[in-house]
Amino acid sequence: MKVKVINQSKHALPEYKTALSAGMDLTANINSPIELKPLERRLIPTGLFIELPAGYEAQVRPRSGMALKHGLTCLNSPGTIDADYRGEIGVIIANVSNDTYTIEDGERIAQLVIAKHETITWEQVTVLDETERGEGGFGSTGK
Repeated sequence: MKVKVINQSKHALPEYKTALSAGMDLTANINSPIELKPLERRLIPTGLFIELPAGYEAQVRPRSGMALKHGLTCLNSPGTIDADYRGEIGVIIANVSNDTYTIEDGERIAQLVIAKHETITWEQVTVLDETERGEGGFGSTGK
């Protein structure tokens, strides 16, 4: 599938690092380093603008290495980019560690996954079909 992209960053387009990768790394497109103090969050620009086909979304997700090694994550994860959005892709990065972290220009900050989705219409009813689980909620199926 081809996706239209405008790259206004100083960096190469995101790419799959291996043949079976689901996500592509997004990079920070910033003029100077951004210091994130513990519990601070910032919107990091990427310089990328995309046009997705109808029935698809782009999901912005944390990079596991940054989460484990530095305590950085993406808020609102996965962040959804709808097919009709034409603005710049930004990544909300939060520092949930006890240490300050500096994001550098060109640093890989998140993953972008393209996913197909369905659009539904509601069918309003008064009763739902019975299931084995029923109304059992959080933790109701065991450890």
